[in-house]
Amino acid sequence: MEVVKVIKALADETRIRMLNLLYKEPLCVCDLEEILEIAQSNASRHLTKLKSAKLIVGNKQAQWIYYRVDKKILARYPFTEELLCRGLDKSPQCQKDLVRLKRYQNRGGNCEADLKLDDQ
Repeated sequence: MEVVKVIKALADETRIRMLNLLYKEPLCVCDLEEILEIAQSNASRHLTKLKSAKLIVGNKQAQWIYYRVDKKILARYPFTEELLCRGLDKSPQCQKDLVRLKRYQNRGGNCEADLKLDDQ
């Protein structure tokens, strides 16, 4: 059952934190690694679980895949949107993650910017 997959995917703190960020804007694996301070393998494993539950979709741009929350799943299971819109705003950890996202962006952080720095 699809709803069971969705609920199981939501039953992990790291995946909830990822969804909180991806609900705000598309991010790639390296962005999530930096903001959440997790290893690439860990980030990829959690993204795979979220994709399997159809909570996120990816859009390939150059060599990166940018993930975002799939709006179709939010429409199919309104409790997911309620969680992302209102529930996570009360979470201190999710609030910290959003602050880290803003700082990361203000520093110019993203995969493409990091690649340009490496090329110089």
